[in-house]
Amino acid sequence: MIPDKMREVLKQDGVVAIATLGQEGPHMVNTWNSYVAITDDERLLIPVGYMQHTEANIAFNNNVLITFGSSKVAGNIGPGTGFLIKGTAEIITSGPDFDVLKAKYSWARATMAVSIASATQTL
Repeated sequence: MIPDKMREVLKQDGVVAIATLGQEGPHMVNTWNSYVAITDDERLLIPVGYMQHTEANIAFNNNVLITFGSSKVAGNIGPGTGFLIKGTAEIITSGPDFDVLKAKYSWARATMAVSIASATQTL
């Protein structure tokens, strides 16, 4: 289950970091908290524009690490909190998961759908 605090963080301004591992080693890309959607079955949907390297890595190894946070949401030890997501990703170019983000972000050429294995509050 996705914690309420994580949902709150994703509603705030902030940067999302997505780490993948491919044949050439680790790779990271960024996006914005506000771009991440949560599905009814608690997957993360992220619009994909120029993430070609990330897409190639996911085809090789679909494990991802994702971090995001906000200084505006109270954490465990003071102002600000963040989360570390461990999960698996797939790149989707058609169907309902793609359509929902394409309607919102005309520049999206695909959707990254992330199934969450764990969500750990880091601050």
